[in-house]
Amino acid sequence: MKFVVSSTELLSHLASLSRVISSKSTMPILDNFLFQLAEAEITITASDLESTLITSLKLDNIEGEGSIAVPAKLFIDTLKEFPEQPLTFQIDDKSYVVEIFSDNGKYSIMGQNAEDYPVLPKLNEEAASSINVSHVALRKGIEKTLFATADDELRPVMNGIFVELSPNFMSFVASDAHKLVRYRRSDAKSDFDSSFILPKKPAGLLKNLLPKEEFDVKIEFDEKNAFFTLSNYKLICRLVEGNYPSYNSVIPTKNPNVMQIDRLQFFNTVKRVSVFSNQASNLIKLNIADNQLVVSAQDIDFSISAVERLACEYEGDEMEIGFKSTFLQEILTNISASDVKVEMSDPTRAGLLLPAENADENDDMLMLLMPMMINA
Repeated sequence: MKFVVSSTELLSHLASLSRVISSKSTMPILDNFLFQLAEAEITITASDLESTLITSLKLDNIEGEGSIAVPAKLFIDTLKEFPEQPLTFQIDDKSYVVEIFSDNGKYSIMGQNAEDYPVLPKLNEEAASSINVSHVALRKGIEKTLFATADDELRPVMNGIFVELSPNFMSFVASDAHKLVRYRRSDAKSDFDSSFILPKKPAGLLKNLLPKEEFDVKIEFDEKNAFFTLSNYKLICRLVEGNYPSYNSVIPTKNPNVMQIDRLQFFNTVKRVSVFSNQASNLIKLNIADNQLVVSAQDIDFSISAVERLACEYEGDEMEIGFKSTFLQEILTNISASDVKVEMSDPTRAGLLLPAENADENDDMLMLLMPMMINA
């Protein structure tokens, strides 16, 4: 087998694929990329058994057909050192030696038999659902919710993004039991009601691939796996099994106390004041009354405290509520509006944080944060 390819083009594809490869793999063959040559195309695969990412490159200069597994780290480290130039790859099918010819030199790498590489999962056509989704809707849905997923070994369903399809909208939900994010897109709909839980790792892979995408993404899924088909990549991942908790039941509906405030000012104040909070609890207090917000924190152990006042628009009773500052900062970072609305019922119930205005009419964003007990 022989082919010629641009060094930088090959490296950019392999860099995306290398994110899949796990350093803790129990199968040595999974430390390799699978190269498959057929007709005028090379297909490259990387997998950790849970997630598989495939890309293909159209090449003009190919001789022969076949497949080989090549060591991923060595391959990428080699390509990183080349300036942009055509590289010629010559592969011996019997000895699995890969020879790379550059403008000035020759490099030899030992490959492995491609037959040892795991077989890709197949879609169960009888139980499968399929939908085409705007790349923008999918990217934003993942970006807005991924940070709120949990790391909970006892409840694996919380470790992924719950994707819900309906004739009215597509929902992305994530929660770690302290905070919850629900992001809906009214421009992404399906003819059927269905759902799946997308694990954190493939969600992160899609988050990196989608900014370069220009076309709709085809999503196909059955009870075990999901297949995402992009222009130059295909991602196959094993879904999280189990039922996602009924998230709508924890979203409070009656919230008479509503504050509207400049998001960036609020974020910067919380960031400054939180430096003075107790390192174990990260508790900050919000005292809201008469269109004024007082943000305070203290650490009694070190005799330090901080207070800042901010102007806001407030309707409701005077209220003091406590939040974990790190969670509040994360939520404020992931709301893109200039003003944020905080809706509350009482200091013991979850507060809702919403963009005051949605920049995109297709967006519907809701973030929920559980309060912390304020010890006087």
